[in-house]
Amino acid sequence: MSARILVIDDIEANLRLLEAKLRAEYFEVITACDGETALAMARTSSPDIILLDVMMPGLSGFEVCRRLKDDQATQHIPIVLVTALDGRADRVAGLEAGADEFLTKPIDEAMLLARVRGLTRLKMAVDELRLREASGRRIGVIASSAARLAGGGGRVLILDDNARQAEKIESVLQAEHRPVLEQSPGLAHAAAKAAMDLIIINLDSAEYDGLRVVAALRSDEATRHLPILAVMDTDQRQKLVKAIELGANDILARPIDPLELSARVRTQIRHKRYGDLLRDNLDHSFELAVTDQLTGLHNRRFMLQKLGALVARAAMGGEPMALLMVDLDHFKAVNDRFGHDVGDAVLAQFARHMSTHVRAMDIACRAGGEEFVVLMPNTGLEDAHQIADRLRIYLAGEPYALGEGQEQLAVTVSIGVAATLGASDQMDAVLKRADLALYEAKAAGRNQVISKAA
Repeated sequence: MSARILVIDDIEANLRLLEAKLRAEYFEVITACDGETALAMARTSSPDIILLDVMMPGLSGFEVCRRLKDDQATQHIPIVLVTALDGRADRVAGLEAGADEFLTKPIDEAMLLARVRGLTRLKMAVDELRLREASGRRIGVIASSAARLAGGGGRVLILDDNARQAEKIESVLQAEHRPVLEQSPGLAHAAAKAAMDLIIINLDSAEYDGLRVVAALRSDEATRHLPILAVMDTDQRQKLVKAIELGANDILARPIDPLELSARVRTQIRHKRYGDLLRDNLDHSFELAVTDQLTGLHNRRFMLQKLGALVARAAMGGEPMALLMVDLDHFKAVNDRFGHDVGDAVLAQFARHMSTHVRAMDIACRAGGEEFVVLMPNTGLEDAHQIADRLRIYLAGEPYALGEGQEQLAVTVSIGVAATLGASDQMDAVLKRADLALYEAKAAGRNQVISKAA
């Protein structure tokens, strides 16, 4: 797994050393020797990860980090602060500025590569979501948002069989978050599926294998995206590297520092909310792509895709399917007399009436204008005709409110019915038969059902 890494350090020897280590592992490396150059390169070169020295003349690493995270074009890029400082205040300051991790000089090569690979996986997942969200914005189904997500008020699950340590973590987090304590890995895994924002795991437990818990959470689709903050003695270098490889998002060193714990928890919750926002936007864009905005029913695009699949299944020897083509009678007169706003309100009410009075397995769609389609899986022509007639009678008896205190309107429908005929049938042929049947129903006086067998 390769990536483009921007390395920033004002000391040439440090730059070349990091560059050599990363290039040896087939990473693409670009470099900058001061903060202003780094800010410009981050915008123009689209790095996947930034390794940023803290102690630089001019703009410090903390300030560069803060500016990168405040810029919408670069705020999604993971930042690792590289420093000779190993004090608590410096770690907290870096995390508050938006850094994702720290590496302390002299840099351990195994730790460097583990961090870079872990953050590369995270960046690639976020990039995929951002790319799809951008596609949704381009076609207008996702509104652009520059909101900065907060990292407070999260639900935090703490898996720790060390009661004293667990209570300390809980007491630190209670002021800002909603912590939940658990000692059993099985119960913690079940709880992690219930709208948690973060799980904190004691990897030095005497009662369970913390690494196996991390692996189990990452292999479960329901918890795959849940951030994991691992608590451990960081002198255990091999276990620390393994935890990152298995999918732990962050490591908190023992003994636990309250300020660092709070900062790391806020950072991970903020990352999760950003990922959730991207996924929600993506789900919303998919929904909008197949939904009619006026009625909330499936749109014509979805109808044609689903109809094609049902007809193909029937042609291959599966169960037959039927189709109702439903059209509101004299709807043009409603628009002409009351206006299109009232016409739209009638269509929305009609869609609610129709969708709640077809069978649970049937699929109601708006084909366009005042024309609707009901797809009926596992249904033959005769049964579909009977269901259509009951639907026609019900719809004719439902009045439509035109507004508060105004008259109510009665609307009837004409329905054309068609069903699949066998192996030689095609989607277009089924649609044509239903359309011809609807035309005959209208020509015969409307408010009736006509079936077309062939």
